[in-house]
Amino acid sequence: MQSPHIKAIVKLFETFRYKHDLYGVFSDWNQCAAIALSNAADLTRYEKREARYLEIVRKYEKVELETFSTVLGEVTLALEERPQDVLGTIFHALELHNSTRGQFFTPYSICSMMARLVMGTREELQQKIEERGFICAEEPAVGAGAMVIALAEAIKEMGINYQQCLHVTAVDIDPRAVHMSYIQFTLMHIPAVVLQGNSLAMTVQDEWHTLAHVMGNWRSRLAKAGNEGERSVRPSIEMPEPDNVSATVARISKKPVTHYEAGKGGQMQLF
Repeated sequence: MQSPHIKAIVKLFETFRYKHDLYGVFSDWNQCAAIALSNAADLTRYEKREARYLEIVRKYEKVELETFSTVLGEVTLALEERPQDVLGTIFHALELHNSTRGQFFTPYSICSMMARLVMGTREELQQKIEERGFICAEEPAVGAGAMVIALAEAIKEMGINYQQCLHVTAVDIDPRAVHMSYIQFTLMHIPAVVLQGNSLAMTVQDEWHTLAHVMGNWRSRLAKAGNEGERSVRPSIEMPEPDNVSATVARISKKPVTHYEAGKGGQMQLF
């Protein structure tokens, strides 16, 4: 049964339909929410993102911006109620996944099944964590973040705190998907770096650090783990090397570490 919070969010977005293009409103809300969350965690990008935020909100009246805030509150409540792909569900409920835009997100039930296949048993996961204190996941086409959310839920159900033992590097070429996944990862306190880029061309245009990534000092933790790996493996993707945390994550991926994956055909990879 669909969450009452998701139903409330859909109704709130529907109030924009008669005055604005709903696809544009949904995109603007995602970008504004992502910026608001990012500016509380990543001060190095504050000025540029704040300027973009102010540029967007000029298009809306005060009452409409209040609705934006209410939507963010409802998204938070929906994720607290049950881990799920809230924004991907809303995207489809608003019928924004039409044929002209051709964007569809994997149903959460499928992601949940896949995440449990990736994780294996609690004993296997615990062994991987004990080898260096945490595990890393790479998602080269993150979408709204459903696969990562399902992964975090699977870890939690095993009685392990994903907020302390999981770090995610997620990539998507679509800025809207980047914003959607970043919002949900931040609200779930998942340590993550979300990159806007092309996993195949290995290019990055922007990066978003969740509050859990910053507060957990994950840049140092990842760098230390990269220097203490035990055996060589190849990651599912390799990131380019700009002068920031994505370079750190890329170097770690190339360092000797223990490796754990569902199979050669899967997208998400744990290592």
